[in-house]
Amino acid sequence: MPDNAERIATNLRKGVLEYCVLALLAASERYGLELATDLQARGLIASEGSLYPLLARMRENGLVDTRTEAVGGGRPRRYYTITPAGSAQLRVFADVWRTIGAEVDAVLEGAS
Repeated sequence: MPDNAERIATNLRKGVLEYCVLALLAASERYGLELATDLQARGLIASEGSLYPLLARMRENGLVDTRTEAVGGGRPRRYYTITPAGSAQLRVFADVWRTIGAEVDAVLEGAS
């Protein structure tokens, strides 16, 4: 990918990452590494290290809740769930995304 395309993709990913996390959590509770693996597989994050500060901010902002559970005698896992505020935020984002996405598509199709 050319440098300018990668820069654009990085900026878009940063702008939507929080909402992608909320959408994944709306489907099911997940632990941090599970979220990171899914997001990496989709090309939305480069490493799990970039996810944890976002999750902390989302928790502080009341968009996600956590619980800790020890699994199989190993390190405890922190599980994340979406809160009602997070669900509301996700609904607003989905509406905005559909509108903006449709408008951007229309502009791009007209520019061709």
